[in-house]
Amino acid sequence: MSNETTRLQMSLLQPAQAQKHVTVNEALMRLDGMVNMVLQSTSVATPPEVAIDGQCWAVPAQPQGNWAGHAGQVAIASNEGWVYVAAARGMQAFVADRGVVAICDGTVWVAGAQNLGAFGSGLVAGLAEAEVDLIPGAQVVTDVFIPSGAMVIGAVARVVQPITGNLSSWRIGTNGATNRFGQGLGKDEGSWARGMLGSPMTYYQPEPLLLSAEGGDFTGGRIRLAVHWWELRLPV
Repeated sequence: MSNETTRLQMSLLQPAQAQKHVTVNEALMRLDGMVNMVLQSTSVATPPEVAIDGQCWAVPAQPQGNWAGHAGQVAIASNEGWVYVAAARGMQAFVADRGVVAICDGTVWVAGAQNLGAFGSGLVAGLAEAEVDLIPGAQVVTDVFIPSGAMVIGAVARVVQPITGNLSSWRIGTNGATNRFGQGLGKDEGSWARGMLGSPMTYYQPEPLLLSAEGGDFTGGRIRLAVHWWELRLPV
């Protein structure tokens, strides 16, 4: 009989074992991290200086520091140290620094995966977002990019700091279609846009979201932006 469980490698109590509480407490820490799992990141390769017990990270390739030698595992913060669990195919978690759910394919975590075939192909929901400070001028090229091969569903925005300037309104779009996701948008704090496309559009090269002033120029303001898309993951 094995001395630990198969999936989460939790040590089993043994007859006449001393200090049973140590074994039980470590098992509880594993469960606390792995049940309804939230991964702080799947790309950070260096352990954080401070971590709350129960917080989890998916350890990527070539990890550093205390994570060295644990690539492909889930690191769970525990008592100022780390407990490690092997990541298995089919495990799911919310990835906090990406804002999406991920599925493990047995080797890596596929952020946004809605399904994963036996050979690794899948349908992936993508998201890019940022808070954009408007600079003086007629148009702002944002750092929110649509990737190559993405079928875009739409883009959304909310004004979090009033937009200033002599413009009457503004629009969201991309090169060649600066109003693709909305036009005639409001300048006041709390104004929003929900640019759902009637027919999803596939982009075959990366494109940034563009914010364009209508009837004048921007001088300031702040907008939160996000764009949503579908991607097809290739078999491995």
